[in-house]
Amino acid sequence: MDPLDRINQLRELIRHHENRYYSLNDPEISDEEFDRLLHELERLEEEHPDLVTPDSPTQRVAGQLTESFETVEHIAPMLSLDNAYNEDELRAFDERVRKGAGCGEAVIDYVAELKIDGLSIAVTYEDGRLVRGATRGDGVRGEDVTANVRTIRPIPLKLRNGPAGRIEVRGELFLPRRSFTRINREREEAGDPLFANPRNAAAGTMRNLDPGLVARRGLGAFFYQILPAQEGRYGMQLDLMAEWGLPVEPHRKACRGIDGVIAFCAEWAEARKALEFDTDGVVVKVDDLSLRDRLAATAKFPRWATAFKFPAQQAHTRLLKIAVNVGRTGANTPYAVLEPVFVAGSTISMATLHNAEDIARKDFREGDMVVIEKAGDVIPRVVAPILSLRSAESTSWVMPTACAECGSPLHRDEEEVVWRCDNSSCPARLRRGLEHFASRGAMNIEGLGESLVDQLIERKLVLDFADLYHLTSEQLENLVVTPRAPRSDRAVPRKLGKVGRNVIAQIDRSRQNDVARLLYGLGVRHVGEKAASTLTRYFRTLPAILDAPLEALQTVPEIGPVVAASVRDFADEPRNRALVEKLAAAGVNMDSRQAPPGRTGPGPLSGRVFVLTGTLPTMTREEATEAIEQRGGKVTGSVSRKTSYVVAGDEAGSKLQKAEQLGVPVLTEEEFKRLII
Repeated sequence: MDPLDRINQLRELIRHHENRYYSLNDPEISDEEFDRLLHELERLEEEHPDLVTPDSPTQRVAGQLTESFETVEHIAPMLSLDNAYNEDELRAFDERVRKGAGCGEAVIDYVAELKIDGLSIAVTYEDGRLVRGATRGDGVRGEDVTANVRTIRPIPLKLRNGPAGRIEVRGELFLPRRSFTRINREREEAGDPLFANPRNAAAGTMRNLDPGLVARRGLGAFFYQILPAQEGRYGMQLDLMAEWGLPVEPHRKACRGIDGVIAFCAEWAEARKALEFDTDGVVVKVDDLSLRDRLAATAKFPRWATAFKFPAQQAHTRLLKIAVNVGRTGANTPYAVLEPVFVAGSTISMATLHNAEDIARKDFREGDMVVIEKAGDVIPRVVAPILSLRSAESTSWVMPTACAECGSPLHRDEEEVVWRCDNSSCPARLRRGLEHFASRGAMNIEGLGESLVDQLIERKLVLDFADLYHLTSEQLENLVVTPRAPRSDRAVPRKLGKVGRNVIAQIDRSRQNDVARLLYGLGVRHVGEKAASTLTRYFRTLPAILDAPLEALQTVPEIGPVVAASVRDFADEPRNRALVEKLAAAGVNMDSRQAPPGRTGPGPLSGRVFVLTGTLPTMTREEATEAIEQRGGKVTGSVSRKTSYVVAGDEAGSKLQKAEQLGVPVLTEEEFKRLII
């Protein structure tokens, strides 16, 4: 047989058997026979390298480490789901759907699927070939993890009879229980900390920069959405994805009315324990896609779907110790160290205890046998002590008077239950504070994550936020770090190299951020992103905010007495003033670039409706939205005949296509800037 014909034949055979094994859970051949086909294809491609294509099954595992993840914008927001915890809340959801649809007492058709306890993924195909994979991120932007996605065998590199053009499919990645058990066994043998549960292991896997490790972990996937949206019914959409070779949740069921949904939820409350993957509930979706369009969505949740959460699973174990964690604001928060116990698919060894008052009220004591549960099968918490099993020698627990990290005295405000450390040099406060300072909503310094922060503090390269701006490329390039991976994955210490150089570039870029990001990044108590934006827009500079008397702060719209007092307390601390001065001396911007408040009368964009799509070259989506709203315009999330303009950047998706279909004017960033001058 001609080599090209045999190569094509082998590729189709391997794709067929991958689909049978990973998507349908119904293999037709043994693992040995499958490996034989794959090895033959590898041999032929080695002999004929000119015939190798990116979508060949041999190209799944890349041998090269990824330096870092790029941030990419989703073609449409990846929303969360509202929750229902009992039958009454499911019926209330159904009532809202019927009311929103204007169909009175008519019965709604739903599709119920098991809710996968994993992490969301968006995969883009172009003419049937995989071209991009991205995490959910904040719902608007995620991380480009294409190299990792290509190694996940259930996800086809090429769709079977897939559509022409560009589509995006969304789904959930998860770690099967057998893979989770194997990985933790390997980590235990290597003396590495165990993963708490399969979800954490899956999330950690996708954040790894080595695609080879991702391939070895054995992730699974189920898909549930196609963009641009298809017409007809959701059940048909799932069937279509299955025809393309994409794995879909196999236990899904079409339910006639909410009674069918409730019966499905009751059936799987117990049956889920026999599954090979973790599920913490049932996702309930309206089947009619046109009805979904009428119901639309809130800012956070689609109105046509909800997630029913199974009741929390409980277990008994011993409370070995009550320890204390220190947060970025100095909060010393107690938590439980437990004798490890298996609950709802994972081994629990730590759980929240909220605060000292809660511990005293429930009378938790070290050495107690306690009841623990996983709320929503995710967050472990201690419910109550088992008093009948309490030792006669046990004593009540008392909150420490000194910081668990640095030993400084703790204090508690009269109106609060939290004990705090006021030492701004406390290593734990600095560690958590740096992570917050670098976060996406604050200074947005990509690459400055938990591991690197730990290294910088341990080596005393950074003692406060301003020290970041005195780091050099040479320091970070030569910084030796050890990836957190099992010994079996050959984790070895290595220099940051180019990664360190990229972090320095990110730090340098952040000097030019709007001062609202800086104020939020400083971690002033009670000052979130919105309050920081409001304050900087009103006072224009950070020094002006710090100099403003309490009365002036309280006159700012939407700034209440609690926020105003917190800002004043921050400003009155000499060490905070010194930090701000040090940041200014390092060239960090102290001025607001937002339009000032108080515009009266109609703006130049009054009555105009804008839709933003794709990534603009020099502006963030928040900056573009701010510019439109300050000029009287309105920004919406979907394109309609009422839309005045669509502002399109790179990777623009279905919104751009719809604008072209409806004849809505499309602006580039340069055209948009000329419009808002």
